[in-house]
Amino acid sequence: MANFKSDKVTVNGSAQKVFEKLSDLSNIGNLLENAPVDQIPEEHRDTLQKISFSENSISFPAGPVGDVTLQVKKREPFSLIELEGVGTPVPLSLSLNIEEVSENECRAYVAIDLAIPAMLKPMISSPMQKMTDQFSQVLKAIKF
Repeated sequence: MANFKSDKVTVNGSAQKVFEKLSDLSNIGNLLENAPVDQIPEEHRDTLQKISFSENSISFPAGPVGDVTLQVKKREPFSLIELEGVGTPVPLSLSLNIEEVSENECRAYVAIDLAIPAMLKPMISSPMQKMTDQFSQVLKAIKF
């Protein structure tokens, strides 16, 4: 199992607001639809159009492995949203961990666990860590 964890980031919103907004995954789709076009790199715009959201799942293209679906596995109000890969080539989980700081601020980090053979870990560690860090940076940019 390979584990990737982002740094904790400060989010402008209470743990409750962050949890409530992100525990319904369709809200993420609304956030992406309303994101300023100039904030999204041109090479990613087409991919973002192919992501689909429901209250409990996200599906997105993942290159040669095809589409990947992440489905909510667990919600612990106001501290954890855990997603699990469905039909992924290897077992995969992604968790958003939220810690209350004040009524207007919380800290959050993203953790990804991926069951991969040890010989593949050196090849994917850097891109996976980068992706994990990008998730947490996106959290900072969301207005809660």
